[in-house]
Amino acid sequence: MPVPAPGETWAVGAVILNADGAAFAQKRSPGRRLFPDTWDIVGGHVEAGETLLAALAREIEEETGWHLRHVRRCLGTSTWTGDDGAGLRHEADYLVEVYGDLDRPALEWSKHTAYGWFGPDDLSRLKENRAPGDFFIHDLLARTVRQRS
Repeated sequence: MPVPAPGETWAVGAVILNADGAAFAQKRSPGRRLFPDTWDIVGGHVEAGETLLAALAREIEEETGWHLRHVRRCLGTSTWTGDDGAGLRHEADYLVEVYGDLDRPALEWSKHTAYGWFGPDDLSRLKENRAPGDFFIHDLLARTVRQRS
């Protein structure tokens, strides 16, 4: 588990698979400042004084209504800069198991417009509205789904 250093900005992401091995993603609202109208995994910023795992559990519950059951493994960390002026961010993404009704996520509809389960045959939809070469979410989910199948 990475440990954020003082002054660093961190985010966490959750890759959630259903029983068929498809990955969950939600589409960000067009009005969002960062990555508008694009597909994304569940996750968000780590708040001051919060551990990465506490942030992961909180974000899963806030964005889907599901609850973190188990972290299977860390899928990696990355460093990136968004176009929102907030500067450099570090992100840790995890493959997780959740409990709750996977057929009925309780999305934050003010922040997201749709959700879907993405298997090997429909992963290309994750590239919608992304800049050329900006396929981080697609690549992360494709790698995870293909390893599972």
